[in-house]
Amino acid sequence: MTWKEKLSDSIPAELGQEIDAFENQIALRRQDKVDEKVFAETRLRRGVYGQRYDNGQRNDGSGPKPLAYPSNGLTKGPETVWDAPGMMRIKIPMGRLNPNQMDILADLADEYSDQICHVTTRQDIQLHFVHIDDTPDLMRRLAAVNITTREACGNTVRNVTGCPLAGVCRDESFDVTPYAEACMQFLLGHPDAQDFGRKFKVSFSGCQEHACGLASMHDLGLIAVTRTQDGIEQRGFETYVGGGLGAVPHQAKLFDKFLPVEELLPIAQAIARVFARLGEKRNRARARIKFLVAQLGMEEFKRLVLEERHKLKTDPRWTAHIAEAPHHTEHPFKENGSSSSDGSNSYKHWLRTNVYQQRQTGYSVVTIALPLGDLTSRQMRELAEIAREYVGDAVRLTVEQNIVLRWVSDADLPSIYQALFDVGLAAPGAGTIADITACPGTDTCKLGIASSRGLAAELQSRLVQQGEALDPSVEQLRIKTSGCFNSCGQHHIADLGFYGVSRNIGGYAVPHFQVVLGGKWLDNGGAYGLASMAIPSKRIPEVVDRITKRFVDERHEHETFQDYTQRVGKRAFKEMLNDLATVPAHDLQPDYYSDWGDPREFTLGDMGIGECAGEVVSLTEFDLAAAEA
Repeated sequence: MTWKEKLSDSIPAELGQEIDAFENQIALRRQDKVDEKVFAETRLRRGVYGQRYDNGQRNDGSGPKPLAYPSNGLTKGPETVWDAPGMMRIKIPMGRLNPNQMDILADLADEYSDQICHVTTRQDIQLHFVHIDDTPDLMRRLAAVNITTREACGNTVRNVTGCPLAGVCRDESFDVTPYAEACMQFLLGHPDAQDFGRKFKVSFSGCQEHACGLASMHDLGLIAVTRTQDGIEQRGFETYVGGGLGAVPHQAKLFDKFLPVEELLPIAQAIARVFARLGEKRNRARARIKFLVAQLGMEEFKRLVLEERHKLKTDPRWTAHIAEAPHHTEHPFKENGSSSSDGSNSYKHWLRTNVYQQRQTGYSVVTIALPLGDLTSRQMRELAEIAREYVGDAVRLTVEQNIVLRWVSDADLPSIYQALFDVGLAAPGAGTIADITACPGTDTCKLGIASSRGLAAELQSRLVQQGEALDPSVEQLRIKTSGCFNSCGQHHIADLGFYGVSRNIGGYAVPHFQVVLGGKWLDNGGAYGLASMAIPSKRIPEVVDRITKRFVDERHEHETFQDYTQRVGKRAFKEMLNDLATVPAHDLQPDYYSDWGDPREFTLGDMGIGECAGEVVSLTEFDLAAAEA
């Protein structure tokens, strides 16, 4: 019996029909009956990416996963045998998971992937080395537990993200969870959000001062605020539009100081319509909404959006989706309690860095720090059992590539630590300098220049060894690494950010990282760092050591790292690091000419054409392809 037959009663009808249509399009593409450009955007909108294949993994067993794939296979004609691995991106709105879903993700990682579940910086899960022929069944099994991959990629509204502490945060204005869910449900597949030139990202934050949803770096960022009129408290959103990172980072601009919650969905729809109509489509490098906002200016952009809003016919979903939001509550799984801080030093360290006291007395949020955002299928399955025992469905992924368990009774903290320790998930240091964010880089991304994951692993290993010996002012810093300038690792909003570049030295390509200093993680990603200089990859650990030591020695009392970098200035940092930029001759130190985690001589020869931008496909072309299917 096929998975389609087994799950026929479990899959929502609409999702089932979409998956069937996608499976038909795969068959038609094999027969060359669907244009490659249309098929590429179609599969991206279903979460199916091509991936880099020549990444140091070999058939002789020297690599972590033996492969024998000659090409990516997803972009060839009907004669190609589609044997190449790909990546499957799975949308997890606001990172909310339940144990049953976690079990399925573990099963899929075992059966279709490399036994690794990767948490992304957008609260998604990615499975790598997935064959395209397996993706329809993979989608069906996800749909049966209410997970979709629809619009996980492509020129669409991507996964709606939000603060993992929403509803339990001590500083939030109100719980943004139901509003984020409403926005996701309303915009998913909405006709007005299907004709963009590039992707569109939405985030929700419960407060202004913390990182929360990182509103400043989003196409649409919403921060919960309240006001009192006639003695009645009203909910709304401080609304920002036009943020984004990448090669040309823009901070989002204020659209509305107080957008009433009743206007959330119609305004989001109006913004989508303006972006679809006026956004760039030919020049892909300038097709994000941040360029449209910059071109028009916020005053004109807002005028067009409000004009569009007034044209919209009333949609009952605007209110239906948020009707129960004020009454949304998340109930604890177990009775609250209290816990002593007695225990081993490792437990006390974990308690200090990985446990957050909720505003609800007797409950805590436990953060599971995942090195490089990875956990094995076995760990995912074991974590599902831990959740069942201690917190029920109160599990969320974070944009720092971690997992949090909410509503942990304080009385259970010692036992949950031991349970996590037993499965290798009790590492301390969550939210510290050792908790490093890294994009996939050269491991699997076609655009990766240098090994962001390799560098992150090396830095993390060194910083973990220092442990509690780290100066408190250094421990609270954040490091983020990206394989290229596109900032998938969010290096712009790190205290110490690094992105991969290449330099030609004596006829050899040498992996380097551009050093970006002084980004601000707090205040919803309140400021972007400035690029300082490029340093050979193998000397980046020395960069971290040198800068952090100077910071400890030279900082004024209570001075933040961002304030310190602004006071010291770019020139001083260049002088501080200048000697590290020198690359010795290849014959003298050949290790400089290879990257972290890859003993081969560094080359850019295995780079490919990235798929992050998707393909610009008209709605008419989609309709014709659908009719063919």
